[in-house]
Parts: sequence; structure tokens; C-alpha cells
Amino acid sequence: MSTRQKLDKYTKLIQNYFLNNYKKTLTTAVNHLKYPYITPGCEQYLGSLWDWDSLWTNVGLKQLLLELGDHKIIESAFANESGSILNFLDFTDTRSGWIPINIQRKFLPQVPENIFERNMHKPVIAQHAAFLTKYNNGDISWLTQKKDYFYRLQLFINCYINHYKHECGLYFWQNDSGVGVDNDPCSYDRPPRSCGSILLNCFMYKELEAIVYLLRTAKLNEVAENYEIEKNNLKKAIQEYCWDERDGFYYSVDLNLMPRDYQGQHHRGYLRDYPCLIQRIGVWSGFMAMWAGLATKEQATRMVKEHYHNEKTFKAPYGVRTLSKMEKMYSIRASRNPSCWLGPIWGISNYMVFRGLINYGFTREAKELAEKTICLFGEDIEKTGAVHEYYQPGNGEPLCNKGFLNWNLLALNISAWYEERESVIEF
Repeated sequence: MSTRQKLDKYTKLIQNYFLNNYKKTLTTAVNHLKYPYITPGCEQYLGSLWDWDSLWTNVGLKQLLLELGDHKIIESAFANESGSILNFLDFTDTRSGWIPINIQRKFLPQVPENIFERNMHKPVIAQHAAFLTKYNNGDISWLTQKKDYFYRLQLFINCYINHYKHECGLYFWQNDSGVGVDNDPCSYDRPPRSCGSILLNCFMYKELEAIVYLLRTAKLNEVAENYEIEKNNLKKAIQEYCWDERDGFYYSVDLNLMPRDYQGQHHRGYLRDYPCLIQRIGVWSGFMAMWAGLATKEQATRMVKEHYHNEKTFKAPYGVRTLSKMEKMYSIRASRNPSCWLGPIWGISNYMVFRGLINYGFTREAKELAEKTICLFGEDIEKTGAVHEYYQPGNGEPLCNKGFLNWNLLALNISAWYEERESVIEF
């Protein structure tokens, strides 16, 4: 069988698998979750509403619905798509803008007492709203005409600006809980507020871009200008502090430095004039600077040449390792809570690197990564009848959580682009 025939076979397997299973991600309103919503669609996360999971599952779901072409199903699914956002906005703390990371259907979420010592919803909810609005022909009424939800969305953005931003202009995790990439060494088991995560800051940049789009769509142009300034300032901070000219890569930064007034008592002769230290740990999320459009063309070229193509670090037969193989922490041992991001291949990381390659015109590399991802999921479905949460980089064998749908649906978007069909793109 030729490579082309194999890819065609796996593409059809993937399409049929998700077509037969996508309804598992669509959940009806229940208990305190007043709106239908999107869930990861597997037993391990049964019925829960998660922050970035609902966004990326939705992007893949949109591709499936596009290919399905049934307008009644498309219209019906919008209740789940918009409900994923509205349910979270229902539980916004209107004093601070704090939103929980996930909502479980059996337990009513509570605002913690030590609210600003906890992480909140990752900055992707405005992106999710902008994505739906864009694909709804710019109609934002689903958000602006329900209660004060649009106001709450702005409160959420302001909460990040007011309580999650360091003096250098970068945003930080409050702790290592619920950061998405569970055991990223840059944040895992580190002191509170010490990690200026490149993943978080790339998400925040796109979040600010999304809120500007939504405000302008709602004809609130003067308000949008304030967030436009914040977005531009963040871009400068990321490029200044996260780009490493020596390695040609974007990194997270260490913010765990003593206060300047403390330092001044001991080192008056040369006070520290830098606000953070770069964390030279090779994590896949460095490529997110290409996904977010933050890297310069020259920087992106170095990242692709020196890191994407490097088999000693990220490049693997089935995609991009989530941690460089050269790092001492590298491990592909299966685990839950935390899930393992110390090297295994994940569908979401493959997808985001893939989109970054397309953004900067690296079509040959994007096709290569698309082929690897199609084979990853196609072989899994062929062997086990399902897809999994993450995989071994070298042979594509599944490691954990059979039946994990979630952002694995993005394989549909990848294969559509690869076959030059219409491909749904996130905001």
C-alpha cells in the first residue's frame, strides 16, 4: 500500500470514528449547568465542563459539522457551543471576574476564599466567543442579549490584567494547579507566581485580540482601544523576555526573584535591573509563539530549522514531543493527575504546532506533521477501535485514557487542510 493510499484509508477511519462518537461530547443542561455544553466525551472526564477543552473540542466539532452538512444538526449544536461559554459566565465572581477552570455537574462550584492564590479559567473564553461569533456571520447577539454576560467576559479579562500580571508585563500562573500542561517543569512544583508561562502568555495575547474583535463587533470601539494597547504591550514583553537569541526559541521565564527593595539592602553597588530570568527548558509550548503570530519571520525560521527538525529534541515519528528528549526530566510514563506532558505526543500540541507552521508558510513541514498525526490516530483506531489521550513518540502506541475524544477531533481539521478541503480554523 502506498503512503497516499494509507493516508486516505486512515482519513476515512478517523472521519467515521468521530462521526460515530461525536455526540458523546454534547451534554444536555443538568443541575446547576443551565445550558447544554461540550464535554471531553470520555469516562475519565464524564460530564464535566472544562475551559480550554471545550474550545478546542468545539473547533474540531465545527469541522465535523461542516463536513456533515446537515443544517438542522448544525443549528442544534450551537446551543452546546454557546452554552459552554454561558455556563462559565454564569459562575463568574462579579466582584473580581474570577471564573473556575472546570464545572462538574454533580458539584456546585464555589469561589475560593483565597481567590488570587488560585488559577482560574485559562484565557481562552473570549477566543471561544470570538470563534463562534465569526462562524455565526458576526452575530454577537447570543452573548450580548443574555443577562450581563458580555460585561462578565470583560471582567474576566480585567481580572487577569489586575491580578495575574507581573511588573515586566508578562502573565503568570498563581500555582501549578489546572495549568493544562499538568507537569510542565517550568511551573510544576514551583513556588507560587513564579512562572511566566509562554503557553499562558500566548493564550493571553490571543485572548486580548479576541476581546478587541468582540468589542468592535458590538460597536464598543473606545473600550476596544484599551485592550488593543494591552495586547501590543504584551507582545513587546513576550518578544523581549521570552525569546532566547542564543537558542533560537521561545521559553517561559522565572519570576521568582527577591523584591528589589530587599536587594537594595545588600547590593547597593549594582541593583538588579532585570525583572525575570529565562527558563531554558525545551517545552513544546515555545512553538506557540508561531501559533499566536508573535514570532518574527526570522525567529520562526530558526525555530523550525533548529528545533522542529531536531530529532534529538522535539521531532519524533508521530509528531512533536511535548518535552525535548534532551531534558533530564523527559519521561513518557503514563499517569493521571497529573497527566504526563514530559514527552508524549498529544493531539492538541501536534495541532498547535501544525497551525504555527502554516502561519509562517512552512507548508512542507505542515504536511509532514499532518501525515504523522493522521497516521497516529488512524493506526490507533485500526488497532484498538478508539483514540487515546496521549501516545509514545517513537511508535505511536497509546499510553492513557481510551476513548478520549476532546481536542483529538482536531485531526479532522488537519486532514481537511491536508486534502485541500475547507478547513475550520480557531479565532
